Amino acid sequence: MTILATGPVSAEEKGRRRAVKENVGGGRALAWLLVVTGAAGLLAAWVITIDKIKLAEDPGFTPGCSLNPVVSCGSVMESDQATVFGFPNPMLGLATYSVVIGVGMALLAGARFGRAYWLGLNAGCAFGVGFCTWLQYQSLYEINALCLWCSLAWVATIFMFWSVTAHNVRHRLLPAPAWLRGFLDEFGWVPPVLHTGVIGMLILTRWWDFWTS
Repeated sequence: MTILATGPVSAEEKGRRRAVKENVGGGRALAWLLVVTGAAGLLAAWVITIDKIKLAEDPGFTPGCSLNPVVSCGSVMESDQATVFGFPNPMLGLATYSVVIGVGMALLAGARFGRAYWLGLNAGCAFGVGFCTWLQYQSLYEINALCLWCSLAWVATIFMFWSVTAHNVRHRLLPAPAWLRGFLDEFGWVPPVLHTGVIGMLILTRWWDFWTS
C-alpha cells in the first residue's frame, strides 16, 4: 500500500478548489454589460440582416450606412467574407448575441453558474472576438471598406470577451497569477479600452489620406 504525503494546502489552492466546486454569480456591472453589449450586437446583426435581404432583392439598393467609398456597408455585405460559413454572418450574431442577453438577464435575477458554464461562455466570447479580428483584417486590407454596424458589433464583442475573461480570472475559474487577478479586479476596463483603441488606430492609419483630405 502506498501512502501519499500531503503538506499544508495554500490559500491560493483552497480558493481554486472552492471555485471549481461552487457555482459563481456575477456582479450587476457584469450583468448589465452583457445585456448592453448583447443588445448592441443584436441590433447590428438585425440591421445588417435586413439590409442584406433588401440588397438581395434589389441589387440597386444602397444601405443607409454606405456614406462614402470607405464607409460602405454595401461593399462589405456583397463580399465573399460576409458569408464565410455558407450563410450570412449576421445570422450567427442574431443567435449568439441573444444568448448573451439571456445570460446577463439571468445574472441580474441572481443566477449562479458552474465553472463549466462560465468557461463555455468564455470560449464562445473568445471565438467571437477571434472571428471579429479576422473580419477586421478582411475589412481593412482585403475588402477595403468599413461597415459601421459591423464596427458596433466588433466593439460589443471586445468588451464582452474581456469582461467575461476578467470575471473568470478574478473568481479563479481561469488559472492566473495573483498579480493578474489583482490588476483585473482594479483595472478590468483597461484591456477592452486598449483593444478597441488599437482597432481605432488601425482604421485611422489605414485610410489616413482619406480622413485628412
